[in-house]
Amino acid sequence: MSALWTSAEIAAATGGTASAAFDVSGVAFDSREVGPGDLFVALKGEQTDGHRFVAQAFDQGAGGTMVSEPVDGPHVLVADTTAALDALGAASRARADATIVGVTGSVGKTSVKEALFAAFDRAVPGRAHRSLKSYNNHVGVPLSLARMPRETRFGVFEMGMNHAGELAALTKLVRPHVALVNSVALAHGAFFADEGEIADAKGEIFQGLAPGGTAVIPYDSPHRDRLIAAARPYAAEIVTFGRQPQADVYAREGITAAQGTLVTARLRTCELTFTVALPGEHWVSNALAVLAVVEAAGGDIAAAGLALADMTGLPGRGRRLTIRLPDGDALLIDEAYNANPASMRATLKVLGTERAKRRLAILGGMRELGPSEEAEHAALASPVVEAGVDFALLVGKEMAPLADALEGRVPFAHVPDATAALAEARARIAPGDAILIKGSNGIGLQRLVDALAEA
Repeated sequence: MSALWTSAEIAAATGGTASAAFDVSGVAFDSREVGPGDLFVALKGEQTDGHRFVAQAFDQGAGGTMVSEPVDGPHVLVADTTAALDALGAASRARADATIVGVTGSVGKTSVKEALFAAFDRAVPGRAHRSLKSYNNHVGVPLSLARMPRETRFGVFEMGMNHAGELAALTKLVRPHVALVNSVALAHGAFFADEGEIADAKGEIFQGLAPGGTAVIPYDSPHRDRLIAAARPYAAEIVTFGRQPQADVYAREGITAAQGTLVTARLRTCELTFTVALPGEHWVSNALAVLAVVEAAGGDIAAAGLALADMTGLPGRGRRLTIRLPDGDALLIDEAYNANPASMRATLKVLGTERAKRRLAILGGMRELGPSEEAEHAALASPVVEAGVDFALLVGKEMAPLADALEGRVPFAHVPDATAALAEARARIAPGDAILIKGSNGIGLQRLVDALAEA
């Protein structure tokens, strides 16, 4: 493969000046992630200035830097590094001879992005690219674009938002050929009046569609018509997916078995029977979204089915771990990355299907829900009961309404933070248990997962 960027290309894309000729094989703005041959972009933020870490980046093998003030070592000098990163991302998109997919949604967008990447990479090994981690904001998206190799055949980019207008800006940078709204649910409710406004903000992803592009929309969503209306001015084609036969891509049959869910899906051009390895009804919906996008992108549908059969849970998003105990093992379901009411209900339903001596739910508070916060936490009581939870460990002050709602229905303890939760969990977990850990990222339950998995 050729160099990802030459210094001359970086300078031309950003309007900067190169101090010397150099090539780079990657791009990073976090000095801790810089590897040999990378371009380190020294961003200036409210909390820190990346220029302080230029020397560290070179010590770690950086091939060059992009800076707004002169430094020792090979660099491209620009007026503003944040604007220059946007420009570099735009230049990467402009030179790409690839089919580009944009993904957003209130629930499951990172998991679907990873499943799409797995599907494309299986069909064209080494020529698929995607956003890493959850790099889906105003700096993560241009970084992910700038990292896209020029030989890429399929690129998958996750885009997130918590305010109106954010997706409109991101999608015009990505310019997807296929844009997916995977779901609409109450997330970031503190910044929106209702779910309808969230649907409108998600629908902004269609504004950046490339000419002839396709919008992919969840048929079963109560906001389907709102999303279709948002897509119509920009999309040459609108495709729906869902469980109902009126959807363009739908599950004609689904049979749950120990090894996963066997699904027969009707697509626009064919019918496919495949296995969804990850448990839960929500993963059947995710799989239908993946197939709808792959078909719209001209990808290999059979390879997508094989990729879905091989999918395993991501850290913080369904990964399954073993807790080693003196007298046996327990199952840990790691959903600690984030939470909103819809994802809480979905994962509690998965916990309810686990064959275990006991089912334990360690649930952290859900944040950014706005005025409905107390009611949404209290409403989790029924899903907890329906999942057959034997003990609930509630973490954070946000969980007080759920504690009140569970009184007399399910045994529980309510603790203030993740540190207290770890002590409580260690005292209660026993061999044969299945333990779900889920909460908003700010609650810090990932530390709990890591500590229990290392035990």
